[in-house]
Amino acid sequence: MPPKPYEGLVVLDASQGIAGPYCATLLAACGADVIKVEPPAGDWSRGLTTRAGQHSVMHTAFNRGKRSVVLDLQTEAGRARFARLAARADVMLEAFRPGVARRLGIVPEAGKPDVVFLSISGFGQSGPYAERPCTDSVGQAFTGLAAMNEGMDGAPHRTGPIMTVDVVTGLSAFAAVQAALAAQARDRAAGAPPRPRVLDVSLMQSAAAFLALNIAEHGLLGEVPPVPNAPAGTYRCRCGGWLIIGLVREAEFVEMCRILELPDLSREPRFATYPDRARNREALVPIIREAFLRRDREDWIARFHAARMLVDRVNTPLDFLADPHVRAVGAAVPLEQPGLGTLPFPALPGIGPWSVPAPGLGEHTEEVLREAGA
Repeated sequence: MPPKPYEGLVVLDASQGIAGPYCATLLAACGADVIKVEPPAGDWSRGLTTRAGQHSVMHTAFNRGKRSVVLDLQTEAGRARFARLAARADVMLEAFRPGVARRLGIVPEAGKPDVVFLSISGFGQSGPYAERPCTDSVGQAFTGLAAMNEGMDGAPHRTGPIMTVDVVTGLSAFAAVQAALAAQARDRAAGAPPRPRVLDVSLMQSAAAFLALNIAEHGLLGEVPPVPNAPAGTYRCRCGGWLIIGLVREAEFVEMCRILELPDLSREPRFATYPDRARNREALVPIIREAFLRRDREDWIARFHAARMLVDRVNTPLDFLADPHVRAVGAAVPLEQPGLGTLPFPALPGIGPWSVPAPGLGEHTEEVLREAGA
């Protein structure tokens, strides 16, 4: 059984949606007692994606392993009860617009003297855009991710139905909380007086950190950088299936041309180096596309894998779940979520199999309030 490093840690999660709840779920997977504070109507994620009753796949994905408490923080009684819960909290999370949490009593002073207090917002707690609304789509557009994800229509696109910025923000928040807890432990060992650690994690900065390589190169050059590994990418095969090929060394382009039975292509001066191929990509890619259409996907994959090339199928999520390797290593773990049924959730890397359902709305209200004497 994997170790649970945060066993005994009390986390008060007053966030909704994806980023904050995902951070708290990762803490729960590491053994923390995560208390999810929801308004009477529940976290809004309960109403999105496939759902049954008060449960949805989105809410389940980002709220597994928690205890749910319903409090109306718009009332004095609700805020008083929250204060009793906060007094026991080692970590507190909120994801309101800057200033709203304080009006609701969600403040560092309410937690333990050395509480780790995390605020998640769109653009941060300060600056000209602090009050500006932000979603995953806005974060992708603002940071340049959408611009770099150009479709075949030549238009910028968000990353499909994938909540890239929200999930990356949750991971960034998890890393920040872990760093703060490590610093807290170091101070305790040194006998330093307790102090709160207040963390400001935004969708904007998390997305930008995710794009660090791309943003840095754009900033260095002052223009859009050339494609680094043309003609790497996705190609359709004779059978209609798609594959993807990666190229990281010059010799791999030569090998690719050999396998595609285009040996003369690698000797053409206009395709001799990565910079040459980037400049002449519009002439090169159609040639490669036509070559891949001469054989079925499995034939190509066998040939490329025999040469130790970076090639694989373009799978759907259902293809992934059915893959024998995924099954053999337990990369997807069945979770029984009341109301929804069996959900195949990917295992958490480095944490291991963890199959705990998300709570019903207010399922643990009486239990948790009784523990806190509220």
